[in-house]
Amino acid sequence: MSAAPREAIHRAAAERQTLVQLLRRELHEIPELAFQEVETTRLVAEFLATRGITFTPSRSGTGGIAVVGGGDGAGVILRADLDALPVDEPADHPCRSRHPGRMHACGHDAHAAMLLATADALADPTLGFRGRAVCVFQPAEEGPGGCRRLLEEGLLEKHPVGSAVALHVWPQLATGQVGLEPGPRMAGMDRITLTFHGLGGHGAYPHACIDPVVMAAEAVLSLQTIVSRRLDPLEPGVVTLGSIHGGTAANVISDSVELLGTTRFYNAETRRRLREEVERVGHGVASAHGGRFELRFDEGYPVTRNDPRATETVAAALREVLGDEAVVAGSRTMGAEDMGYLLERVPGCYVQLGSSAAPNTAPPLHSARFSLDEACLPVGVEAFLAAAFALDPPAEEPCARTTCVRPTGSRSR
Repeated sequence: MSAAPREAIHRAAAERQTLVQLLRRELHEIPELAFQEVETTRLVAEFLATRGITFTPSRSGTGGIAVVGGGDGAGVILRADLDALPVDEPADHPCRSRHPGRMHACGHDAHAAMLLATADALADPTLGFRGRAVCVFQPAEEGPGGCRRLLEEGLLEKHPVGSAVALHVWPQLATGQVGLEPGPRMAGMDRITLTFHGLGGHGAYPHACIDPVVMAAEAVLSLQTIVSRRLDPLEPGVVTLGSIHGGTAANVISDSVELLGTTRFYNAETRRRLREEVERVGHGVASAHGGRFELRFDEGYPVTRNDPRATETVAAALREVLGDEAVVAGSRTMGAEDMGYLLERVPGCYVQLGSSAAPNTAPPLHSARFSLDEACLPVGVEAFLAAAFALDPPAEEPCARTTCVRPTGSRSR
C-alpha cells in the first residue's frame, strides 16, 4: 500500500466518524433476531440508496449484498452481520433498544455501521479505490447460519472473489488495537439434543416408575467427564448443556426429559469423538436405570480458519495504516462463528477489533452489560478499507508483498 492510499484512508475514516457513530446508534435501537432483520435491512438499503449504491436483498428477505467498484481484479468480500440476541437491555444503557427482550449484545450493530461507512468511502472517487468490494450484510449469524444461506443462494457464483474479510468487535482488546493470526481462530460447533425416556407416575411411588429426571441429572455430571477423561488434554473440546426441559408438577414423575447443548472442537477427530462419547454416556445412563435414550445431532458451524497468506497481507496493511503497535496476536476462542462457512471456500481472515477503553474489566459479548467504546468505529472503517486495498489492488499496481492473495488461474495484476 502506497502512502497515498494510507492518507486517503485516514481522511475517509475521519470524515465519516460522526456518520458511523450515528448509524451504529440508530441500528442499536432496532435490534432484531435472526432472519427477522426487516427494519435493519430497510435501514441498510435506504442508506446505501442515498449514496447511489445498489443493494440487492437476499431471497430470505433479510440482509443482502452491495457491490462497490468494478475493477478487473479478483474482488474482495467485506462482511458484516446484522442480527441481535434475545437479551433484555438495562434501562440505563445509552441509545437503549426500543424492542423489549432484544439487544445488540454482540456488536453486530457496530459491524453493520462500519461496513456502511466503508461502502460509502469506497464509492467516493476521491478515495481512489479501483477494485471491487462485495459488501455482504449478513442475517442470522447467531445460530441459524445466515452465511450458509447466502452461499446456498449463490453468493460466490454471482459475485466471484479472491478473498474475504470480516471484523468483530472484541471487548478484551483495547480500542485502537486489532487482533489477527493465521490458522484456526474460532471453534466449530454442533448442537445436541438428548432425550431420556422413562415411565411416568405419581411422585409418591417412585418404585413403580422409571424416573427420567434422575437419568438426566446423572447424565449432566457424567457428560462433563468426556473432555476431562476421554479427550487428549492437549486438544481443546467443550460439552455444554444449556437447557433442561421435563416435568409438569412437583408430585408427578414425567415420562421424558430433554437436554439441549453444544459441543465445540478444533478438528474433525475431536468432533467425531465428542459425538460418540455423548451417545455412549447417554445410552449407558439410560440402560442403568431401565430407560431409553435418543440423541439428535445437528451439525453446526465449521472451524473459522484464517488463511495464512491473506492474513499476512491484511496484517501488513493494518500495520501500515494503524501502526505496528496496534496489530497484535488475536485470541483463539471456543466461540463459533458462521464466517467459517465462507472461509472454507475463499481465502481470507477474521479480524478482532479492540472495542474497550478498559479491556481488563469490560463486560463480555452476549452480556446485557456489554457496551462498546464508540472510538473503535472509525478504526474499524480504516481496517475494512485497508483490507480492501490490500486484497484487491488495481491491475496496474502489482502487490508489493509476495503474500498478496490471488485466486488460482487469475491473470497477473
